[in-house]
Amino acid sequence: MLNHRNARIALKSLLILALLAGGTAMAIEEPKYEVVRTYPLFELRQYAPYLVAETEVTGDFEDVGNQAFGILADYIFGNNRSKTKLAMTAPVNQRPAEGEKIPMTAPVSQRTSASDAGSYVFSFVMPSGYRLDTLPTPNNPRIALREEPAKRMAVRRYSGRWTRSNYEENRRILLMAVQEAGLKPIGDPLYARYNPPFTPWFLRRNEVMVEIGSQAD
Repeated sequence: MLNHRNARIALKSLLILALLAGGTAMAIEEPKYEVVRTYPLFELRQYAPYLVAETEVTGDFEDVGNQAFGILADYIFGNNRSKTKLAMTAPVNQRPAEGEKIPMTAPVSQRTSASDAGSYVFSFVMPSGYRLDTLPTPNNPRIALREEPAKRMAVRRYSGRWTRSNYEENRRILLMAVQEAGLKPIGDPLYARYNPPFTPWFLRRNEVMVEIGSQAD
């Protein structure tokens, strides 16, 4: 059985996912970007800098989201030193962890590791009205705050279930299309989800994105 704290975190996770579901009824803020060019299989976007709260979790690709959502939802619902509640944004991002620890600085996204069981960094985008030095300080040491720098991203949007096979298929298509367009990808792809689990699979907005080198002008 869930203890009281775990039940509270689970409830907050459901609430935050419900907010993500209401994209047409509520103004859910997303990172600012401009579309540089539209290709047949992907879109090239220029993102402005933005802040994220992120945490590292370990487990299977398709199961780690629940754990990460609970940790990050607890932070934005007021488990921070100033007890400030933060507005929800989109997407939730996931990427493979690059080392044992995440760097400490200041939609959800995801990048994958080589096996199903691995370490992943999940992030929530912070509301644009904050700076790194004005964001509430997390009480949970597992949460790090940092600034995501401006970057150019190749982005492929798709719907469907949050399975590893669905993600991997669209990641393969994106990287192949990027190469055919003469662009140079940098680093690991990022997995972005914009909807909660109870959204019908055919209505979900998912994206796989990868940073592109400066030659893509």
